[in-house]
Amino acid sequence: MDTGDKAGRGLQVSQFPPMRVADRGRDWYRGDCHVHSVSSDSGELTPAQLVAGARAAGLDFLATTEHNAAQTYGAWSQHIGDDLLVILGQEVVTRTGHWLALGVRPGQIVDWRYGVRDNVVDRHLDEVHRSGGLCAAAHPHAPYASGTFMYPYQGFDVVEVWNGQWSSDVPWQADNEAALAEWGRSLAAEICAGRWRPAIGNSDTHLENQIGSPHTVVLADELSVNAILAGIRAGHSWIAASDAIELSFTVSAGDRRAGIGERLKIGDEPAIARVDVRALPGGTVSLHTEKGKVYGESVPDTGSGTVEWHISAGESAFIRTEVRDANDHMAALSNPIILA
Repeated sequence: MDTGDKAGRGLQVSQFPPMRVADRGRDWYRGDCHVHSVSSDSGELTPAQLVAGARAAGLDFLATTEHNAAQTYGAWSQHIGDDLLVILGQEVVTRTGHWLALGVRPGQIVDWRYGVRDNVVDRHLDEVHRSGGLCAAAHPHAPYASGTFMYPYQGFDVVEVWNGQWSSDVPWQADNEAALAEWGRSLAAEICAGRWRPAIGNSDTHLENQIGSPHTVVLADELSVNAILAGIRAGHSWIAASDAIELSFTVSAGDRRAGIGERLKIGDEPAIARVDVRALPGGTVSLHTEKGKVYGESVPDTGSGTVEWHISAGESAFIRTEVRDANDHMAALSNPIILA
């Protein structure tokens, strides 16, 4: 039975969340793209509570991603006002891994009744892409039955390398470390092949006080579904443990500069990678290339600091940054800047 169609049947377009928040131009927007309500297994929060939590966490957008369901799609408009964007989505819970379908149509539901041996996941990825949506491999190393992601990343737009503390009081867990390492190892080959998959981070909220930890900070032309998804798809984003963390990461050569997810054509010309971080006393900033970690520096006790590193395209095809707190838990990490 297609419960998604039934969930959308009889609802007017005006009853679904608007696709755009007015008067919000090009900016960095904070959002959580993996959020569950009472309509998902183990979910304890209503849409109204999730909206309140998103505002308290300093978010500009969230994606509703119930487990294999679309029942709450019409329940958000009465709560969000004119300050929060809600993206319709679904956590597609299959037998051999979960993935996020973001930006689906009102009432649309993506089939989940298969596993990797059925060789049908590409068909469902195409379905989401035809709707203008985005597909994310979710918590690829989650330590529970069906949570470990067994599909190839080919066909997925992004990888969720940082998933929230749904199963632990520790905000940065071993499965996140494994997902980050796997993603990081793949970057050089993918960038050289001309197609790399950006990283995202989401809370996977089920309970109170989880939303926004972590979340993805996206550079978008406006606060709209299409613009946010375009920013995520292009890798113009970084991941934050909370809205207290501020990060700026650029590479410059002469009078030219590139930001996260962008490309800077420098050849053998020397360039300077610069990281500015705020609100992290006692933490560390590290820089990573195709050779692994190449530099690290402590953040001053004030919690704010700047790290610079000289690099050329001959040394690496990319550079990215990680910021960890005093306990070595991740506080922020970026997508790469491409060096050409």
